Amino acid sequence: MLGFLLRLLPFWVREPLLIAVGAVLGVRIMYLAVRDHDRVAAGLGVVFLVFTAIRVHAVIRALRARRNPSPTASADGAAVDAAAQPQAQAGTGPRPSPDTPEKDHNAWGQAVAAVAVFGALAAVLWLAPRFMPSDDNAPQPASCSGGTHKELPKAYKDTPQPVTGEELCKALNRPDLAKLLGTPGETATTASSTNNTAPLTDGKVAQPEAEVTFDTYTVNVSATYNELSTDQYVKLMKFGDEKDIKTLTVLGRPAVLYSDHTMKIEINLGSGGSGGPVEQGPLARTMSVALDRNDRGGYCDITVWSTSGALPNDIALLNIAEKVLPRIPERTVR
Repeated sequence: MLGFLLRLLPFWVREPLLIAVGAVLGVRIMYLAVRDHDRVAAGLGVVFLVFTAIRVHAVIRALRARRNPSPTASADGAAVDAAAQPQAQAGTGPRPSPDTPEKDHNAWGQAVAAVAVFGALAAVLWLAPRFMPSDDNAPQPASCSGGTHKELPKAYKDTPQPVTGEELCKALNRPDLAKLLGTPGETATTASSTNNTAPLTDGKVAQPEAEVTFDTYTVNVSATYNELSTDQYVKLMKFGDEKDIKTLTVLGRPAVLYSDHTMKIEINLGSGGSGGPVEQGPLARTMSVALDRNDRGGYCDITVWSTSGALPNDIALLNIAEKVLPRIPERTVR
């Protein structure tokens, strides 16, 4: 039906229309193909662009034919003028030839109008997804919910420029976090934050925390505002059970990479009894970075683990740290 309607349109309306639609669809599909690395979409976009190029070539040929008519067409036009001349002498008046400037002007007007109308429609189709809510059933990434804004513990008031759990969550829950982890097709399922204090400090050390969970990995970021430097932290690790310790520098700050097991706690809510004993959970990889370049105390921990026990490359932790750390103010002189 659509093809029949297109054939009914005049040439100077139909061809600009096909060019406008083909160009818009071709460019849009190619943009999506490059963004999503989709070869099938890229092939479809090439088909639309080639189709558009063919239509442009046809219009150029038609324009050249109108401007430079062939000798056969000129002879036919002269014969028509000769046949029409006696009628003009009889008083019937001259008749316009098929290639009069009025019709040429009319054809150009139709072409410009068609391009303008369908260009406006193409712009609407292009911009509509940005302003219209999505109707698909694709899962939406988890967002950092503000929750109930409780008063911060006293330790946060005693700490100069401390970051909060909500701010850590916004810094961690980036659109490209899954890509940084090496799983670009995944979507965050949960995102949470807390404004806790460090354990065994009697509530005197602020320790905000944020966590984002994917199907494959879970990422946790915390900032501990104590007096422990990274150098002292590394010395303590040598007396512990941490494995694969590696020191490095991140954004000019001293840092250390190490591995340790998480803790697994089971709570039985059905029988009313207490939960089982604390068990060893899957292995986790952590990058600990000083809160300032001079390593005056305090550190930021970025930890990644998975239920399967698999871990991403250390480059993933480094890339995450380089994105999150600029959102955490450096420790000031106390």
